[in-house]
Amino acid sequence: MISALLYLQVTSTRNRLVTRIKRLRQPKYLFGGIVGMLYFYWYFFRPILSAPGRGRSVAFQVPGLSPDLMEGIVALVLLVVVLFSWIFPSQRTALTFTEAEIAFLFPAPVSRKGLIHFKLLRSQLAIFFTTLLLTFFSHRLGGFAWIHAAGWWMILSTLNLHFLGGSFARTALMDRGITPWGRRLRIVGLLSVFLVLTGAWIWRQLPTLEPGQLKDPEALKDYFLLAVDSGPLGVLLYPFRLLARPFLAADSSVFLASLGPALVILAVHYVWVVRSNVAFEEASVEASKKLADKVAAIRSGNWQAAQKNFKKKRDPFVLAPAGPQAVALLWKNLISAGQSFSPRLWIMLSILVLSVGVAVAPTLGRSGAGPVVVSIVGILFSWTFLLGPQILRQDFRQDLQLMDVLKTYPIRGWQVVLGELLTPALILTALQCLLLWFGASLLIFTGLKNIPGAAVIGVALGATFLSPVTNLLMLLIPNSAVLIFPGWFHSKDAVQGIEATGQRLIMMLGQALAFLLALIPGSLAFSAVFFGLKFAVGALWSAVPPAALAAALVLAGEAAMGVLLLGRVYEKFDLSDELRG
Repeated sequence: MISALLYLQVTSTRNRLVTRIKRLRQPKYLFGGIVGMLYFYWYFFRPILSAPGRGRSVAFQVPGLSPDLMEGIVALVLLVVVLFSWIFPSQRTALTFTEAEIAFLFPAPVSRKGLIHFKLLRSQLAIFFTTLLLTFFSHRLGGFAWIHAAGWWMILSTLNLHFLGGSFARTALMDRGITPWGRRLRIVGLLSVFLVLTGAWIWRQLPTLEPGQLKDPEALKDYFLLAVDSGPLGVLLYPFRLLARPFLAADSSVFLASLGPALVILAVHYVWVVRSNVAFEEASVEASKKLADKVAAIRSGNWQAAQKNFKKKRDPFVLAPAGPQAVALLWKNLISAGQSFSPRLWIMLSILVLSVGVAVAPTLGRSGAGPVVVSIVGILFSWTFLLGPQILRQDFRQDLQLMDVLKTYPIRGWQVVLGELLTPALILTALQCLLLWFGASLLIFTGLKNIPGAAVIGVALGATFLSPVTNLLMLLIPNSAVLIFPGWFHSKDAVQGIEATGQRLIMMLGQALAFLLALIPGSLAFSAVFFGLKFAVGALWSAVPPAALAAALVLAGEAAMGVLLLGRVYEKFDLSDELRG
């Protein structure tokens, strides 16, 4: 039976690869595949292939950390990961199978041990690709690539077995009447006792750090090594250090010397897993159904339905029986966005944030932390422009699979386009204005003498005028791509892999170029009004809001033209024709 399961896994993997290779005959996948391969070569393979002294042994080294210190840090990180896996999960053991695997494997004469071997075999494929990716990153810090790959595989495989064995143990405890909170209290109690013993040992055995040593990084590193190399903590970390040593090996001889103990730990975990006698079939069926529902929701763009706890949502506002059709689509998409974007919540949040900003600004000004906080707010404000349009997808990217339903609505094309864009644009504008005026209140009330209040208010007003139209333009570009290249956004088999990476890179670069070109007319209008008012009136900061308003009007005209043109594309759009072949 093991040979049959092995044949199933090998055949499935081969068919998946053949399908992806055949898919490259279509231009939309071929171009994406070429760009994806160039991306992976440039950022991952090229540094390895063109590294100087490729044939020489260069030890893996993080700047400022000795090998012993790195080993202690890695062991401590592994210990924390393992502790989290025992404390937080609360469900029973549920090996995730697809619906087809449940239908064919569960009724078949396959033992539980055989199903466990099948899942372990399937997990190796994911571990292999994860190992490959991590090796590309870690190899930049020196060392042999094959040592890194073997070390990563050893760590990931052991952790995978430990997580599975831990889930079996948790299920056995639940069968004995020990609830998840009872298990957590026991583990936290044991951990507390161990920490007390470790603290007492450090207090008795290790020398006390002098005040001068607390400012010396080397003294702190030596003290950390003493704590993790001996005593209770050293005993607890010893298996994790053995597991980390193959990855940190400087050459082949050190690697082979450290390989034996790590393989023993891996073998012990394997025996633990395969000899566990825990029923997981019922929980696996339920987990697989939830996974299938979540995948279907994600593929359709309904991310809210993919969440774990789905509840009935309140209407964001009362939709009138008659009114602009675009408002109805705004209402629909705000519901899909969830309760986090209700108008009442945003009004209350705005009042709270601005009040806090005004209250804490003087304290921040006296302490000198004002510029740091303002810089953080500015970074968050910038990230809303860069990442916001990619994260908020309550538009055509969400409704593409429901396009046949949208086409039945008696709504003109430009109204549908405007309604689809309004929800993410409104959410982004609200978030940006909140961050903008929070930062402005901090700048004004911190009392920074080198930044006049008139300058802060002028720039904030100008950015407020530009924010909504800029968001509309940024959202118009990817939504145009959805209707022009629907095959890159809609796929029955959920395209993944190198070609999908290439498609995303092409779309990202294309969107950035289109947005920069769209900003040129607005920038010219801003410059003309700003410098005209500056030379005519002589006021610098008071010229910013009128110039920003002029630029916003130009950009609004561009957005209106884009909505009208995209509305015509929508009216002629037929998803079945676009995806045929």
